[in-house]
Amino acid sequence: MNTTLPLTDHPAPDSIVAWRPDGPVTRDQFLADVAQLTASFPPGTHVLNVCQDRYHFLVGLAAAAVSGRISLLPPNTAEETVARLRAEAPDLLCLHDGHPAAGLPALAIPGPANVGDGHLGVPQIPVDRVIAQVYTSGSTGVPGTHSKTWGSLVVNGLAEARRLGAAGHAIVGTVPAQHMYGFESTVLVCLHGGAALASGRPFYPADIAAALAAVPRPRALVTTPFHLRTLLDSGVAVPPLDFLLSATAPLSEALARRAEATLDAPLLEIYGCTETGQLASRRSTATRHWQLFDGLRLSPHGDGHAASGGHVDGLVPLADVLERVDDQHFILHGRNADLINIAGKRTSLAYLNEQLTGIPGVIDGAFLTPDDEADDHVTRLRAAVVAPGLAARDVLDALRLRLDPVFLPRPLIFVERLPRNAASKLPRAELQALFAAHGGGGR
Repeated sequence: MNTTLPLTDHPAPDSIVAWRPDGPVTRDQFLADVAQLTASFPPGTHVLNVCQDRYHFLVGLAAAAVSGRISLLPPNTAEETVARLRAEAPDLLCLHDGHPAAGLPALAIPGPANVGDGHLGVPQIPVDRVIAQVYTSGSTGVPGTHSKTWGSLVVNGLAEARRLGAAGHAIVGTVPAQHMYGFESTVLVCLHGGAALASGRPFYPADIAAALAAVPRPRALVTTPFHLRTLLDSGVAVPPLDFLLSATAPLSEALARRAEATLDAPLLEIYGCTETGQLASRRSTATRHWQLFDGLRLSPHGDGHAASGGHVDGLVPLADVLERVDDQHFILHGRNADLINIAGKRTSLAYLNEQLTGIPGVIDGAFLTPDDEADDHVTRLRAAVVAPGLAARDVLDALRLRLDPVFLPRPLIFVERLPRNAASKLPRAELQALFAAHGGGGR
């Protein structure tokens, strides 16, 4: 059994690892950049990699891994988060490309290294070395920490690359490399899987189209339902794509069909969580069934299921309600925390949000369940909506056509935008703060 695995499986010195604004980055240039940064590190074992340029992030991750350092990838770099990380790792160093996190010693990514005229050797990394600590987003509570070893991450990247057929594709991502989905689907598949990442992280529709136009085919867009819907609503012309990938939130079948029809490319979804990494995929317009990645298994665990095998370390309970179809397929019914039962009637937050955002004129919206039961023991859902051309009556009348009256929000507040993070998720604490700022009232 191998005790080490190479930093990358790109086969030749001139293999393309990434695309930057000035052109492709070869494997030799990447290895030279990694070696240069490795030599620049001060003593210490923990790195907070906040690089916004995806190639800079890749170089930072690789240099940390090669030198035995651990990259910390929290959901944000807020003052409270950084203070907590520094308390856990007093030697924490912030690696950045222009915007360091406050309160930490910092190291800026250096410019491109001199490759020289000799082929560079590919570093070998022990498979049991912990190279990253990833954190849950806090969308359902307090973020948790999970360690990832080099061996498990290599298996993870290869499994996704095989399932997607990602080898040889240029990958453009709207999600940050620090988020588990972006980490796996825009970074790992480029280290092991034969893809090449695009260095930018476009957000606005015109920027997404420009980022795609700047890389050759075959090319793919790694995005979220929120970013995808915004792109489609904009009407911006998008260059031809070879596939789309979506995760971080439920994707409605209507949005999936619209995306495939408009962009003329297959749309695939990834299912997973920070604790396990990605587990399964499906083409939403073709089936409800999710197919596990090679080597992974689901087994009954308590009242739910647990994942094991492949890149999953041990037996990991899942926070979602699943229905096994066979050894390789399952149906996803939603997160345990998202399931709602009011007056004997059941639904999920994902379904409610889909109905809210499906109303013409609604740009964005989300329901929130209260922490405490009302005095009359009736759960009262709340909702926030971005709908500048609508009144509360318009939204509520539309919801009455779609939902049982017990699920109508009380209150419904109108806001300019929802507090989505860089991965387009809505942390529960941020939603609660939004309602608190509005005094719990609506119109």
